[in-house]
Parts: sequence; structure tokens; C-alpha cells
Amino acid sequence: MTNSARPASVLDSSFRLSEILSALSYALDITEGQPQGHAVRSCLIGMRLAEVIGFPEADRASLFYALLLKDLGCSSNAARLCSLFGADDRALKRQHKLADWAAPMPGLAYAMRNAVPEASPLARVLRVASLAVNERGSGREMVRTRCDRGAEIAAMLGFTEVTREAIRTLDEHWDGRGMPAGLAGEAIPLGGRIVGLAQSVEVFASGFGVDAALAVARERRGTWFDPELVDALRGVGRDGGFWAKALGPMPGTHLATLAPEDEILAADDAKLDLIAEAFARVIDAKSPYTYRHSEGVAEVAVEIGRLLELDAAELRDLRRAALLHDIGKLGVSNLILDKPDRLTDQEMAQVRMHPAFTQRILGRVRAFEGIVEAASAHHERIDGKGYHRGISGEYLGAAPRALAVADVYEALTADRPYRSGLPRDEAMAILRRESGLALCPESVEALGVHLG
Repeated sequence: MTNSARPASVLDSSFRLSEILSALSYALDITEGQPQGHAVRSCLIGMRLAEVIGFPEADRASLFYALLLKDLGCSSNAARLCSLFGADDRALKRQHKLADWAAPMPGLAYAMRNAVPEASPLARVLRVASLAVNERGSGREMVRTRCDRGAEIAAMLGFTEVTREAIRTLDEHWDGRGMPAGLAGEAIPLGGRIVGLAQSVEVFASGFGVDAALAVARERRGTWFDPELVDALRGVGRDGGFWAKALGPMPGTHLATLAPEDEILAADDAKLDLIAEAFARVIDAKSPYTYRHSEGVAEVAVEIGRLLELDAAELRDLRRAALLHDIGKLGVSNLILDKPDRLTDQEMAQVRMHPAFTQRILGRVRAFEGIVEAASAHHERIDGKGYHRGISGEYLGAAPRALAVADVYEALTADRPYRSGLPRDEAMAILRRESGLALCPESVEALGVHLG
């Protein structure tokens, strides 16, 4: 069998849910175009605000997870955003958090700065004009999709209504001019008000310094932000020790003490499966061409593994690895993922980096240490000509071999920007041609048995 790490069941009892989700939040950061640790720093800031204002103790844990997972829906509007503006979705999202949406004609200013940045001035003006005429209401629609999707995945993970509604309302503004529902004042849940302020403060503090972040909060007091929360922030702003921790090189080390003691949740096997399934939905929402890709790969990989006689623990790890194998694609622009034409060498180089991103992200999650090798090796080849490490077959265990075959099969049979999905017989013919060169012969034949 494989030489993977200890079965997950041996590991589970020593892991806290907060530790796992804080590590995975780094994947959400790169999807939002934010520096690593954005969600963790936002959580530190938001929980400090909660302490100052006396946020109800019973709901502190719910707020904690809302802050940490506020961007669960971030991938769901990436393709649409990229298509509308003809620009890198990550850059668009980064600029969105810096824009002053209370300024006169904010949408026009945002579009003029960001639409088709590589095009001629005339082409850019024409794109902006087209957006103004044809896409009224698209911004609100995309924010609603993002917020609803985030709340839906939070519900899937079993979080409370306080968590879900904080995520759903984090882009609402105190004056009622926010999105998606245009809620105003205390109609916005307090959790949503805290998350909205905390994330904006983090963006400006990380990018421009604490004084700049406090100045932005004061400017938007009573428009974007709850006046009482901004007033509470002033006191926090004078605590140099807090900001040294929050903006320091390892903010995650200060997070463990913030999860309320009566809400410390252990991650058992069932919870780890659920986390993998939830993040698979985040991954697959990045592109309309990868809808259910991760789930499909997981189903096929497990059937291959079963025919290769992997034991129960190995099959469980293989399924988790398959669900999360493309988490690194969250760091690749939709300009590349959804491009209908042949990729340039430079674009292909970026695509080839996604297994390295997968390795880096999952490597942060101690509970998933047994799946990192398989998940990050899904584009390696038996002949050593794969990527990102160029590992040859003798160093690849049964799990990464099975996962590689499942990934290729699912990709061949699914629609892509440049072609329609292939019938199963054609896909298997291609796999058999690659058997022994790129792909493991035993895994290819196991898939043939499963399909036959």
C-alpha cells in the first residue's frame, strides 16, 4: 500500500477546528487578492473590537468563525468579475476593497481604473461604456452571489445563524448604501458590522499603516461603519502591542487564545471530511468549467483505489486529497483558467504553479499532513516529466497515481473553454495511450474495470 502518514483517525483528536480553518483561510486570502494572513488578522481585529464593546459572550465563537471564514463565497463571482472587466479577478477584488464606494459615481471610477488594463485607451472607454449600459445591477448581483454562497457553505459546516448572517451582511453599510440588500443601521446584524469594519481596517493597516486605517474608519463613520464601533476602534488604535501582534509575521500564533474556551471544537474524521467537501465547493466555484470537478475526481479516485485494494484509512485520505487537490488554483487568475485559446508559455507557467500552491496551503494544515503528497502530485508523471516537482513513478505512491488518473479522466469528460467534454470511450482510449508513460497502468486499468 502507500507510504502515507498515519491514518487520519490517529491524528484527529489533537486538532482544533480553529487551527484547521485558520490555516485554510490562507486559500481564501489569495482568492481575494489579499496578502497571506488577511483573514487571520481581520479575526484578531474583529475579536478585539468585540471585547471592547461587550459583544455577547454566547455569540463570541460564532463571530470568531465568521471573521475567519468571511470570504468563503469569494470564488463564486471570480469568473463573472473577470469576464465583465477583462482583468485579473484577484486584482479586481483587491482594488474593490480599497475603493471608496461612498464617493460620487464610485462604479464609474472603479471601472475606469480597472477595465481591460492592457487595452488601448479607446478600448477601455468602450468597455466601460458597455458596462454602464448593459450591466446595471451586476455589482449587486455578484455581491449577493458571494455573500449567499459564503453563508451557505458556513451552514454546510454546521455554523450558527450568527456566523451565517455576519458573512451574508459584511458588505452592508450603516447608511443603507451597501450590498446586497441595502440594510441600514441596526438592521445590519452586529456581527456583520464588526466583520465589515475589521476587514477594511486590516486592508488599510496592512497596506498603509495603522494611522491610515484609523483615518479611513473615521472618514466612513456613519456612512459605511457603525459610529459606536468606530469610536471603540479609537481606543484599540492606541494599543501598540496589539498591532505588533496583529500585523507581525505570525498573526496565527495569537489566534488560539481567542476561540472561547467553551467553544473549542475538536475535528474528528467526520468534521475533516466535511471541511474537505466544503472547500471543494469553494475551489470548484472558481470557474464555470470546474463545476463539481473536485467531487467528480474524488468519486473516481476512490473507485480506482478500491480496486487497487487500498484500506479504509488510505481511501479516506485519497478522497480528501482528491477533494482538495486543486486548492492551489484559487491563486490562478480566471483570465487564464477560462481562456478559450491556447495558453502562452507564461500563462502555462502560472498554471503549472498551482500544485505548488496546493502543497503550500495544505502543508499549513497539520490535520491534513497525510494527504499533502498525493494532492500536490496530481500532475506528476510516471516518466518524471510532470509538474511541479518532476517526480518519477518510483517515488509516487498508489494514492497520487490513482488521483492523477482520476483527474485526467474527469478533465477529459468535462466541458472546457476550448472544447466539449469527450465520451467515456474516447477518454479511456487517451488514458490507455498514456498508460506507462504519463499514467500508472494499474490505475488506468482499474478505471477501465470500474467504467466497464
